[in-house]
Amino acid sequence: MVTKPAPAALGRRDLSTAPLLVAARGGRPSRVPVWFMRQAGRSLPEYRALRADTGMLQACMTPDLTCEITLQPVRRHGVDAAILFSDIVVPLYAAGVGVDIVPGTGPVVAKPVRTAADVAALPDLDAEQVAPVTDAIALLLRELGATPLIGFAGAPFTLASYMIEGGPSRNHERTKALMRAAPEVWHGLMDKLVGITTSFLQAQVQAGVDAVQLFDSWAGALSVRDYRQYVLPYSSRVLGALADAGVPRIHFGVGTGELLGSMAEAGADVIASPSTTPPAAPAAPARCRATSIPRCCSPIPPRSRPRCCASSTRAAAPPATCSTSATACCPTPTRTC
Repeated sequence: MVTKPAPAALGRRDLSTAPLLVAARGGRPSRVPVWFMRQAGRSLPEYRALRADTGMLQACMTPDLTCEITLQPVRRHGVDAAILFSDIVVPLYAAGVGVDIVPGTGPVVAKPVRTAADVAALPDLDAEQVAPVTDAIALLLRELGATPLIGFAGAPFTLASYMIEGGPSRNHERTKALMRAAPEVWHGLMDKLVGITTSFLQAQVQAGVDAVQLFDSWAGALSVRDYRQYVLPYSSRVLGALADAGVPRIHFGVGTGELLGSMAEAGADVIASPSTTPPAAPAAPARCRATSIPRCCSPIPPRSRPRCCASSTRAAAPPATCSTSATACCPTPTRTC
């Protein structure tokens, strides 16, 4: 395997030996890197204290709060990367879409998007509108030392689902009905969301993040056929727009075991999958597959490293990474990439 060298971007930190970035570029890291798919959040008492009187979107759009929350799991657990504290709907909110994150419910859209006129009325996203996010990145780069920072954005399909359903949905009935019954509306909405998502990630890259993650929370609700027809082309456009950005691209979806082969075609360098996905599940042509570790009952002791951080890759094994969405760790996952 030919390892793609780390780029020498102007003003970017030299983290060429960071285990996460080595693995993501197809090299052999010094250890299996571990990080949080999402900021550790609700599991940390210091996070709960900081967020006690602050709304989610307010925290995401306040640079010093974003910086502090992003740093908390790095301080406590010594993980191999920081994930930018953000939310899937932040770029929509920043662009002027009427959306709020309601405690106990999740993102709620004031005016769901279900017609061509609704799509036409959606705003674009300008880099200046996410200045609080890029300001937070600047603060983080001064604090993180040799720890990589992963930028974050929701994928077009997951954003579309929230916008069509008006909020969280178990089965995404309205979304599936619209994509099949009104394809022109669907494709118009996805075109718009590709632009918003791409602008958001590009702003983060320009601010200095070391990798980016495209998070497709609800893609697992789709069949392979629907995913390939209605979603894959748009995720591909977002990831393709970052192909020359000089940072690894991570792609993750919830419950997407049967979609991994198709998701890998979108162009990411790392395909992340749940721990329940069989090791033989196809993930080519991505350079690496990250395994998400499920939650365990007991928390990690403060300032300790998950056991899988200490595991070394075998000489004959290809590079791998692992990540978790909770502050707990199960035994080292099978390396699958």
